[in-house]
Amino acid sequence: MPVERRNKEPRLPPRGIVRLFWALHRGVYRASRGRIGLWRPRARGWGTLRLTTTGRRTRQQRSVVIGYIEDGPNLVSLAMNGWGEGEPAWWLNLRSTPEATADLADGRCQVRARAAAGEERARLWDRWRQINTELDAYAALRSSETAVVVLEPRPAAPGKDG
Repeated sequence: MPVERRNKEPRLPPRGIVRLFWALHRGVYRASRGRIGLWRPRARGWGTLRLTTTGRRTRQQRSVVIGYIEDGPNLVSLAMNGWGEGEPAWWLNLRSTPEATADLADGRCQVRARAAAGEERARLWDRWRQINTELDAYAALRSSETAVVVLEPRPAAPGKDG
């Protein structure tokens, strides 16, 4: 008798587990002084970068490790908040101050963030969908649309690392 497959809602780990995973990831990155924890996207896979934003309320520098793919010179991430409700703090910070720094496995670059819209958003969402076939099911767990965030490289300020 054939096994019936049902379209199930994807199961997320408890919020505390998601937060613990990312805290451990940041800890490994810090303890290794940046030698472990960042990687470039692979064929049909995503990479990780360390994004440093300016806090929208504190104006202090805030860093987070996020997944990304490349789209030409641009870096593309999803503001998914671990598929939980609400926008991730890094995206709220970028909406307030779009200039940020991205530390990649092979160097640092200055970026300016924006939300993809229209055809560009659909194209980039489809690229993410090729990496994660359950993307739409995870996104459906949220009550608001998940922003597709484009980080465009920008020239480094004079006298700054680039």
